[in-house]
Amino acid sequence: MTTAQGPWRSTILTLYPEMFPGPLGLSLSGDALARRVWSLETRNIRDQGIGRHRSVDDTPAGGGAGMVLRCDVLAAAIDAATASDDPRPRLLMSPRGRPLTQARVRALAAGPGLVVVCGRFEGVDERVIAGRGLEEVSIGDYVLSGGEVAALVLLDSCVRLLPGVMGKVASGEDESFEGNRLEYPHYTRPRDWEGRAIPDVLNSGNHAAVARWRRAEALRITAERRPDLLAPGETDPAA
Repeated sequence: MTTAQGPWRSTILTLYPEMFPGPLGLSLSGDALARRVWSLETRNIRDQGIGRHRSVDDTPAGGGAGMVLRCDVLAAAIDAATASDDPRPRLLMSPRGRPLTQARVRALAAGPGLVVVCGRFEGVDERVIAGRGLEEVSIGDYVLSGGEVAALVLLDSCVRLLPGVMGKVASGEDESFEGNRLEYPHYTRPRDWEGRAIPDVLNSGNHAAVARWRRAEALRITAERRPDLLAPGETDPAA
């Protein structure tokens, strides 16, 4: 829901504003956008481009392949989109950034919103990163054509945690990466399918037993697939 200060505000700086809201205009995030739980503003970096052709990039200093986003152009775009007292963090989607975690997402969702810069080409002039206080954020150990898809991922992860977006507050409490665990398995009807049955404990009506089973399964799956999430001494309960 909106606060006394208004909705959770996102501003995206990009060379391709038509990519937004994209999937964020659908389902829970789209409904929340329509209800003004959050707002989305897109700014075209090229509006601050140089010369008749609105140039935004130039060749890399020292030589090399590709082009680099100019510091003066990108700084002007950031300045045009934000006030000096804007409290929102300024993020640059970048494969060399710190990995995005669920804890970081929760902190961002609890704040006033985001300003997100989407890079293109070979990268961004290093001086604007320092000059405008950009925090580099990565969504994984791979390279995309630009920061727009990464920005959509970031926004989706934050918006779904805003009050009034998900149907039940508790629906996000047992998800993967909450409490350094992957999520336990889910089942629904039919009870038997292709020779595979729902575990008996889930049909037992014993809520304490169900909770124990879910905790054990979450720990087992985490130990198998992401042991790096576990604290020293935590192991698969079946071991």
